[in-house]
Amino acid sequence: MGGIPHDHYEPKSGGEKWLHSRLPVVGLLYDTIMIPTPKNLNWMWIWGIVLTFCLALQIITGIVLVMHYTPHVDFAFSSVEHIMRNVNGGYMLRYMHMNGASLFFVAVYAHIFRGLYYGSYKAPREITWIIGMLIYLLMMGTAFMGYVLPWGQMSFWGATVITGLFGAIPFIGEGIQTWLLGGPAVDNATLNRFFSLHYLLPFVIAGLVIVHIWAFHTTGNNNPTGVEVRRGSKAEAEKDTVPFWPYFVIKDLFALGVILAVFFAIVGFMPNYLGHPDNYIEANPLATPAHIVPEWYFLPFYAILRAFTSDVWIVMFFEWITGGIIDAKFFGVLAMFGAIAVMALAPWLDTSKVRSGRYRPMFKWWFALLVVDFIFLMWLGAMPAEEPYASLSLIGSAYWFGYFLVILPLLGVIEKPDPIPATIEDDFDAHYPAKSSGDAAAAPAE
Repeated sequence: MGGIPHDHYEPKSGGEKWLHSRLPVVGLLYDTIMIPTPKNLNWMWIWGIVLTFCLALQIITGIVLVMHYTPHVDFAFSSVEHIMRNVNGGYMLRYMHMNGASLFFVAVYAHIFRGLYYGSYKAPREITWIIGMLIYLLMMGTAFMGYVLPWGQMSFWGATVITGLFGAIPFIGEGIQTWLLGGPAVDNATLNRFFSLHYLLPFVIAGLVIVHIWAFHTTGNNNPTGVEVRRGSKAEAEKDTVPFWPYFVIKDLFALGVILAVFFAIVGFMPNYLGHPDNYIEANPLATPAHIVPEWYFLPFYAILRAFTSDVWIVMFFEWITGGIIDAKFFGVLAMFGAIAVMALAPWLDTSKVRSGRYRPMFKWWFALLVVDFIFLMWLGAMPAEEPYASLSLIGSAYWFGYFLVILPLLGVIEKPDPIPATIEDDFDAHYPAKSSGDAAAAPAE
């Protein structure tokens, strides 16, 4: 499995040999759990197990909730209230599912920004990165459609606003919007479509997660130094790695336990903190809420969407050269999806020969500003579409695109990186000088 030399599963008993020759599932699990892992991984590598837990939690709680949910505009809201009031443990299931989505996005954003900082998208892991971005897009789609299902005010008007964006696409937008809605407006057909896709997409995500894990097990894990594991021989590889079990499994489980303590405290004591109170009002097409906002994890891209109004010079320029085909609304849609696309293109936009941001002194500052900008855009997305928030959103959007399209390519040319360890073993010994290389496998995984 992959290019790092290591021991593979060898069946011993007759039963093991019989199964292995017909369905080598035990060998596959063994090679996955015992894969050699860089021994210098830090705590930012714990988000994989959190994401796996979140996916399992969302699927399991979702399946049970569906047993009591009615996907019809006349009954959806009351069926959710039925779950909350009458189903045994229903309120807890729903709160776990609601807040599980938030934990899912906390973990995925930490996972993405860790990858951006340590250069996990660089060769040979470009495909792993692209698969990860596809998973993220499907997560966004699944979460959006799930937000519609309770059929509250924010559900209805959020669906109206977001599906309306597709209508801005020239020539084909109206047809796409009608196809999405199942009619001229958000109604029962829309709810049924979103319910069906919300139930289906998590299983598609699960399939892509398996491919994602397979991809990085083939190329090997990145690590904080960005230095590759030595692959000349098994003895050399063992100096840079330890088996995933038990070292990192125990570390990951400990981190998961800490995170779940916080998660269940939120579920138990403040389950509606991250939601919007208007969604406890049944959907009313005749009463528009004063301020329509999506869930918090969409807010940065919502701010980018709203930033490009008709009085922004770049929008006016595109309107002029396209004869009005690209208007402000369509440009905002392009910007919103473009903000995700530039992240996906990071393997080709980053021109630095050094993988890890740890050894890039200029990059560290620009990256820190990117993280601040992301949080800033998240705050702006929750603010009204008026001044000064509109201008601030434009500034935040400009930096987001400028980082990926200008700063990242230029840094690779002008930046002088710090010295990099020759091997992972050297980096590990620098952190644990008391450990000899012979004892490294027994050292704590930091």
